[in-house]
Amino acid sequence: MRSHSILASALALCALDSVVATPIAGKSLPSKPTSKHLRYEHVKRDGPQFANGQPIDGKGKGAPLLGGTNKALDLQNQDNLGAQSTDNGNVANLKWSFSGSKTRLLNGGWVREQLITDLPASGDIAAAQQHLTKGSIRELHWHRVAEWGYVYSGRVAVGAVDEHGRNQYSILNVGDIWYFPKGEAHVIQGLDDQNEYLLVFDEGNFEAPGTTFNVNDWLAHTPKRIIAKSLGIDESLLGTLPATNPYILNATVAENDIAHPFGELSGNASYVYYASKDAGITAPGGGGNIKIVDSNNFPAAKTIASTITTLKPGALRELHWHPNAEEWLYFLTGTARATAFVGNTNARTFDFSAGDTAVFPDNSGHYIENTSNQTLQFIEIYKSDRAVDISLTQWLALTPSSIVASVLKVPESAVKTLKKEKQLIIA
Repeated sequence: MRSHSILASALALCALDSVVATPIAGKSLPSKPTSKHLRYEHVKRDGPQFANGQPIDGKGKGAPLLGGTNKALDLQNQDNLGAQSTDNGNVANLKWSFSGSKTRLLNGGWVREQLITDLPASGDIAAAQQHLTKGSIRELHWHRVAEWGYVYSGRVAVGAVDEHGRNQYSILNVGDIWYFPKGEAHVIQGLDDQNEYLLVFDEGNFEAPGTTFNVNDWLAHTPKRIIAKSLGIDESLLGTLPATNPYILNATVAENDIAHPFGELSGNASYVYYASKDAGITAPGGGGNIKIVDSNNFPAAKTIASTITTLKPGALRELHWHPNAEEWLYFLTGTARATAFVGNTNARTFDFSAGDTAVFPDNSGHYIENTSNQTLQFIEIYKSDRAVDISLTQWLALTPSSIVASVLKVPESAVKTLKKEKQLIIA
């Protein structure tokens, strides 16, 4: 019996250490492990193997993945392998990548969405990436919910008309934002060869029936006699009306002479905010910049507040929470790590890269760290009229130091060094 256990041990060591074996019982053992994954059983003693896509912490916990797995996803999501030892409990998935969304190909562009069916934790916000070629039009439409947009490539023209007949036609560049209130008639057209933008809606179940109303869809289901009578034109002119809803259609860029007989949507009534011209706030912590775009500086945006946040390499968006709304995020550049603390000992860490979306539940504590050697930029969205956060450091610094020291079990002298001003981003 003992010889069998020794043989088993020898076989295991052979497989793990990938050394040439001494023949046993007249047979040569393989000089290489039967599975390349067994190699990690050997090296796990030397340190964590998350960077190799293996759930091994190097401290005796974990073991190699031997079954089917998506190696690329494992490497992109090392915290799902257990890299963050402070994670605990069962926390719902708070991440979705647009790469996991189905892309609808259309004449003149494409669109892919992130809906509540993709990210159930995001009850307040749905979003889409949308692309228009030069001249192409996201057709005349309106929504039962508000629409917020951010241009991240190219240039677009947006137009809208409100209940009083006041209208607006504006050209937006990279970094600019628009907001159309619930029910407002609007249109978008691409101006450069290729144009792309982020769309955000203040409703997670955005594709539910009765959320979006396209003009061609409406007219295709209305008798032409009624259309002609209502528009005051001859019915014979309606023979080429689209029979189906194009959603996006090819067109050409034309010079438009826009009249404003009932007034222009401008000033505080404007549906456009030129965030590209906003310098933002240099974080007191020295790690980056934040542009806050909410009803304080963009009065039309009554139900969607936002920030455009830029972190330098290694910088940290400080520990904080949002008291008024859940936080939805879209990552533009770089890679990041964030942990959401959702209360009752439950916390989970996620890894993010460009094109990912995330949601942190209402009032959950969290941070965001730039894990790349390049600039990290992301957009924060709140279903609210204001972007509000509470800083952990500021709270502790403005609470009697003896109380904080007693609760945290740290020297009171250390508590007295805490910054009383929000740092926002730590270098």
